[in-house]
Formats: sequence, structure tokens, C-alpha cells
Amino acid sequence: MYSTFLVNGEACLTCNNQVLKKIGTLQGVFGAEIDRIRGEVVVSHTDEVSREMIEKTLNDLGFFEENNSDNNCEINT
Repeated sequence: MYSTFLVNGEACLTCNNQVLKKIGTLQGVFGAEIDRIRGEVVVSHTDEVSREMIEKTLNDLGFFEENNSDNNCEINT
């Protein structure tokens, strides 16, 4: 399953690497990408980790999801 987060602001590559490293430590996450231009974080994960848990981790790292009704989708694959 994929969860997409539209986040605020731009971060440097070092910050992005720290975010990817931290998200990668969550049980059930097996991949993540950050698109700095589009302001998206896409996380590939199992149902062992909830979207809310990933969002909390992003918030703890200073990435806050923008209010947009289109960004709350989860796609099962």
C-alpha cells in the first residue's frame, strides 16, 4: 500500500535523508520517496503501520501535511 502526504515547505537534501531514514525505521515501511518540487512524500508500507503513525513521524520531523482533501488516499497494491 502507498500513502501520499502533501507537505509544507522545502527541505535540504540532508533533512530529506534524515526523514527517509527515520520513516524507514518504522515497522512495516519498505520504501519512501520525497519529491521536493511537488512537496510530496510517498511511503510504501504494509498494514503493520498506519497512515497516522507515518504522519506523526513526519510531524515530529517538521513536515506538516497541508490541508487538501486529495492527499488522504491510500492505494492497495
